[in-house]
Amino acid sequence: MGTLVATCVWRISPELVAALDEHLGPPVDSYVNGSQTWFTDDGPGDATLEWRLHPVAGYRAPAGLSHYDLWEHVVSQLATGSPDRLHLGREERALGSLWDGLECYAAFDDELEPATLARAATDAVGRAPDAAGLADHDRIGDEWERSGGRISIVDQLLGQLGSS
Repeated sequence: MGTLVATCVWRISPELVAALDEHLGPPVDSYVNGSQTWFTDDGPGDATLEWRLHPVAGYRAPAGLSHYDLWEHVVSQLATGSPDRLHLGREERALGSLWDGLECYAAFDDELEPATLARAATDAVGRAPDAAGLADHDRIGDEWERSGGRISIVDQLLGQLGSS
């Protein structure tokens, strides 16, 4: 068993994306695998929090759209259209075909209590998490690697947190 880390998880929704955009702004990094990340220095005890929007299992980028441009296109489309019909690159996709959900945890191994993290995360994005608790990131990462990205990290987190 790996180290257990205080973690908060939100399932993806248009409201969550809007809250992230409003409170955290554009991601500081975007990955080919679909992940989007933010860092904030407003965690408990001045901990830096990492916010990671996790891609769906088997994620495939929309044709004709760079991973660097994905966030701004999604936010723009959500502001004017349906979460089930986002025009992204050369495709029409649903929000749920991109990301499963958001995770927040201490970025630099600061030890936090799950309830303390959940309060700080709720204050930061204006939305309470769907689940909070202790998660084994090593085990989830190993399973995701073994599957070639064909499992949902969010489902794995929610399973460990007892909220599947």
